[in-house]
Amino acid sequence: SAFQSAGQRCSALRCLYVQKDIADHFLRMLTGAMDALRIGRPWQISTDVGPVIDAEAKAGIAEYLAVAEDERRILKTTTTPDTGHFIAPTLIRIGGIADMEREIFGPVLHVATFEADEIDAVIDAINGSGYGLTFGLQTRIDDRVQHVSDRIQAGNIYINRNQIGAIVGSQPFGGEGLSGTGPKAGGPRYLDRFRKHAAETASEAWDTEMSPAALRDEIARAALESGRVFRDTLPGPTGESNVLTALPRAPLLCLGPGKEAARQQAMMVGAQGGRPAVATGSIAPESLADLEGISAVLWWGDEETARALRKALASRKGPILPLVTGAPDAGHALKERHVCVDTTAAGGNAKLLGGTS
Repeated sequence: SAFQSAGQRCSALRCLYVQKDIADHFLRMLTGAMDALRIGRPWQISTDVGPVIDAEAKAGIAEYLAVAEDERRILKTTTTPDTGHFIAPTLIRIGGIADMEREIFGPVLHVATFEADEIDAVIDAINGSGYGLTFGLQTRIDDRVQHVSDRIQAGNIYINRNQIGAIVGSQPFGGEGLSGTGPKAGGPRYLDRFRKHAAETASEAWDTEMSPAALRDEIARAALESGRVFRDTLPGPTGESNVLTALPRAPLLCLGPGKEAARQQAMMVGAQGGRPAVATGSIAPESLADLEGISAVLWWGDEETARALRKALASRKGPILPLVTGAPDAGHALKERHVCVDTTAAGGNAKLLGGTS
């Protein structure tokens, strides 16, 4: 997951946490596997790791590795050809994911260790990064699989297999937080995003202003609603389980304008399984720049106000929040998480016992 395609995959493994009990033995296995990697021209079938995409990418990664070498944090590196844009597969020691200030898009793997009773702290640190595209877990303990996959905030979760090479139809692909805001590519809600969802232009205007305190209270109320959870079992090869779960996003702010438009927006969000937060008056567009607890804003009014709302949303730190000027689709209301489990790695697939020929 870290070194195939020279690490040039958005889903490539960047940070590896290893439980201290097995760290020494595991790292001997990992560094031994790195010694077996063959680096060369990517069109040769014997090649495991090819070059990075261009000279600029090579220079940036090489500079990063030079700093790590000066700080004596490189645990393992390999040899590379003297020509071209090759970067040696490299293993770097870090304290945790918080030490990684940016993504290194190449064959560079960072490793940290943790005690067995620190698993929740590790999950919190990963979630705290704000990024959530792919996550992998290696364990034969079913309770740990359930606990981690329930808590981790990542779009694609892989259990006991690599975390690259998602297959359309089996493993719909896409993250959450800073790693994605829309429906998963290849998933059941994906194509709907490309369709126009028209909504009638609201002619009614708000005749009152909604106070900031009332707005925060409405968002907090909406966040307590359960919404709806959808689970789909997707096809896959024998010995692999693929389950796609759709969960309600943070509340969608329904701004109307006007009571009737806001009511219609709330009904549409609720029908999709989401959590509507309904305005009871007009708000200043700039207030959206730091308003917490929402995942999108619905507005069916004039274009001038829409531009002001978009500008405020674009100025926010963190994930990009959409301004929905038509009817919301399921991808606006729901976030999707996919869990892929290699069932053969934990003793077999019990479902096969009930199969018939």
